[in-house]
Amino acid sequence: MELTDNLNIVQFKPLITPEQLKEKFPEDEQVAHLVAQSRRTIQSILVNEDKRRIVITGPCSLHDKKAALDYAGRLKKLQDKTAKKLILVMRAYFEKPRTTLGWKGMLYDPYLDGSDNIEEGFNRARGILLEIGKIGLPCATEFLDPIVPQYIADLISWASIGARTAESQIHRQMASGMSMPMGFKNATDGNLTPAVDAVSAAASAHSFLGISRNGQVIIAETRGNKYGHIVMRGGTSEPNYSAEYVAFAGILLKKAGIPNGVIIDCSHANSSKDYKLQRKAIIDVAGQVKNGSSIISGVMLESFITGGNQKPAKPEKLTYGQSITDGCIDWDETEELISLFADAVKL
Repeated sequence: MELTDNLNIVQFKPLITPEQLKEKFPEDEQVAHLVAQSRRTIQSILVNEDKRRIVITGPCSLHDKKAALDYAGRLKKLQDKTAKKLILVMRAYFEKPRTTLGWKGMLYDPYLDGSDNIEEGFNRARGILLEIGKIGLPCATEFLDPIVPQYIADLISWASIGARTAESQIHRQMASGMSMPMGFKNATDGNLTPAVDAVSAAASAHSFLGISRNGQVIIAETRGNKYGHIVMRGGTSEPNYSAEYVAFAGILLKKAGIPNGVIIDCSHANSSKDYKLQRKAIIDVAGQVKNGSSIISGVMLESFITGGNQKPAKPEKLTYGQSITDGCIDWDETEELISLFADAVKL
């Protein structure tokens, strides 16, 4: 009989199950408490019960464990200084959506050589998340593949769905079952409506296909995630962090019956893809917060130890602490801008 399926599959490789990975890298009581407490804090800020603000900051993507933990240590010291005004959440992004081709993140290519050792990627990702948690920082990530959350979601305090996937039914359903607040980015053209629709969809119950902790294909039935919110990241024509765009977002959210605030992404289209312009965005947003805006729950920055970015290469050839995806502001500017934002927060 002529073959009709798997014609373009070279081979199937077995993968460690979520349960096996968690046995290998178990969550301890300290980290579990940090994750649970930080999720509650973020939820309270989103509904304006807690007057502090959220700052989600860190590298565009993680590629080097040593540099990631170095950054985390610095950020924890800054968290201790700004704790009365802010909760700092470190970006720990292991999956990178690609428009065409390119490095897809540590989860898929941890050795940066095209070997695509995904199991090692999971080992590294979970190990790094645990170590950041032990430093005392909550972590944020973007979920791209719907299988991934079963492996690492217990260590994540805030997560996002990207601009390219916010309209995806699969990702909206996935978000409805997530245990942490979920941010949906506006469309790449700047349209906020798909993100608002996504928040509404994720707040509802769903049934969909997934995997269990032991790797079995299952039907997941969810109760809905009430802490979905939009992440304003700008559009192809112009940024959307200014007061008039934020006010318009508020109108859309009120009309949709969504009580949660918004996160302003100071990078991506809001910086016209120039990492240096994140400064302009966060200064504007800080001014809005200082003037009493309650809809702005927080901001996002792309930041690392060394500013700018570099092309992926063999690890020994890379500049330490510099992004291999989007450009990032350096640590000194990060500390300056987060402190400036903290000063704008009124309790």
